[in-house]
Amino acid sequence: MSEAFDIVIHSGLIATAEMQFKGDLAIRDGRIAAVAERIAGGARRIDAGGRIVMPGGIEAHAHIAQESAAGVMTADDYYSGSVSAAFGGNSSFIPFAAQHRGQSIDEVLASYDARGARSVIDYSYHLIVSDPSEAVLTDQLPRAFARGITSFKVFTTYDLLNLGDAGMLDILTVARKHGAITMVHCENDAMVKWMNRQLAAQGLTAPKYHAISRPALAEEEAINRAIQLAKLVDTPLFIVHVSTPGGAEIVRREKFAGAKLFAETCPQYLALTREDLDRPGMDGAKYICSPPVRDRETQDALWHHVALGTFESVSSDHAPYRADETGKFGAGPDAPYPKIANGMPGIAMRLPYLFSEGVVGGRITLEQFVALTSTNAAKTFGCTAKGRIAPGMDADLAIWDAEEVWTATLADQHDNMDYTPFEGMEITGKPKLVMNRGAVIVEDGELKAREGQGRFFGRAPADLRGRGGVPLPEFDPARNFGVDPRA
Repeated sequence: MSEAFDIVIHSGLIATAEMQFKGDLAIRDGRIAAVAERIAGGARRIDAGGRIVMPGGIEAHAHIAQESAAGVMTADDYYSGSVSAAFGGNSSFIPFAAQHRGQSIDEVLASYDARGARSVIDYSYHLIVSDPSEAVLTDQLPRAFARGITSFKVFTTYDLLNLGDAGMLDILTVARKHGAITMVHCENDAMVKWMNRQLAAQGLTAPKYHAISRPALAEEEAINRAIQLAKLVDTPLFIVHVSTPGGAEIVRREKFAGAKLFAETCPQYLALTREDLDRPGMDGAKYICSPPVRDRETQDALWHHVALGTFESVSSDHAPYRADETGKFGAGPDAPYPKIANGMPGIAMRLPYLFSEGVVGGRITLEQFVALTSTNAAKTFGCTAKGRIAPGMDADLAIWDAEEVWTATLADQHDNMDYTPFEGMEITGKPKLVMNRGAVIVEDGELKAREGQGRFFGRAPADLRGRGGVPLPEFDPARNFGVDPRA
């Protein structure tokens, strides 16, 4: 029986979100077939040599081959973006498929299906909804859900994306009906616009002023508002890229109270500060993202919440815009900060940075690292065959050298960018071999996958076990004349 295994990985330290143990695992037909103390046989035997064997990362927040609302295309397509993800220890990812005003969801998905076909790792989509017409709400979104696209994203800011509270309620209602989870970018649009006017009136438009143009209060107010809207509809909500202590504390409090709530933060909010925007000339533009990076005190608070379990995941929010006229400076080399493309690359550095500063740095355990980078994303976004090491699961795996010390450079990213915000950082720990469904895609610094090797995968609804929601008296038929307005 053992000879029927395609691959046996032996002599490793197997790490899951629950435990770590020395053992072997066997792969057959792209799936994990067995996990045991010792497994003989295998057409190929891979000696892990005591290194860590863990689920491959699931990158659940990335902008790949995506036009911004302003029409700027990201530098990475599904080939370069997936290659970069793979070198960073990821076996699959879920980028965004963005609807712009006037587009049908069918049109959007047809476009992204063509783009996604170049991926070297498995992929799915989150749908960005910016034009929730009646046809979108009643016909197109349900069809998208039926093919396994079970997450929608909305915005509380940006003129071409902001749906307003009423539009959000419409999307949340459709999500509730079909079992989808709604992701939301939370910043108070009026606060941001007011700050921009105040700064512009004083001629303060250099990149560094982006850091104060989007105040922490703007994020905190919008997070609180989005949660209350989701509670009204009684549907799950995912807060993306939490960047403030106040925002994290709102999430922690509401989750403790029973809300159907999920959240993430990102490495840039743990690694960078507003001082990075205050660089000579326009170099600070490379560090413009929204919400903005903040300060050391915020970093400490966010690390605390990472360890505490406030966040389901730490995601890259990979938004690769080159520091030239095709990306950051599409509005000119001396553009004011509101005209500079928002976003930073980071898909290849997400896992190495979090491992180095989190696990090696003593801030989180290895088990927490696996949960934050893979297992929780699988549960939250319905990746039922991924994110765990167990028989029957996809053989999406990564073997890590926990002791290798290296310095991050642009060349390490394997993306289509001209800079990395992590340049020069000393990192401990590196993925040495990465598998997607049992196929080796990266090994010892070499790409082994071919273009188009990845597959689209449909997803199930979020795992809401243990999240009963918050009962509201207005929706209790026993107290409201026999009526539930949400029915």
